[in-house]
Amino acid sequence: MLESPLLLAVTKVATVLFGGVITCLAFRAYRRTRSSALGALTVGIGFVTVGAVLGGTLHQFTGTTLATSVTVQSVFTAVGFTVLTYSLYTTSRPDQTGTHLPNCPSDE
Repeated sequence: MLESPLLLAVTKVATVLFGGVITCLAFRAYRRTRSSALGALTVGIGFVTVGAVLGGTLHQFTGTTLATSVTVQSVFTAVGFTVLTYSLYTTSRPDQTGTHLPNCPSDE
């Protein structure tokens, strides 16, 4: 089996890579539609991704204790999931043309 530090580094890189891609795609969708739900989605995924990076960085490069760095990561994750939950419950708003953008096809 892979050693724990190597496995941790690989999973952090994957988290940053895929979290960054998803955040960028959500932001592009938000810019295109100006939907508040997509804006909240962007912020929520961004918080989860930044928390993963910040938690690992604090522990590895600043000498912060593992407990503190995990707590920081957990706070960012909790805030991110709170914003993601909001993004699922918020209603969409009209785009610049005035047409309504539904939350999902079943809402029509």
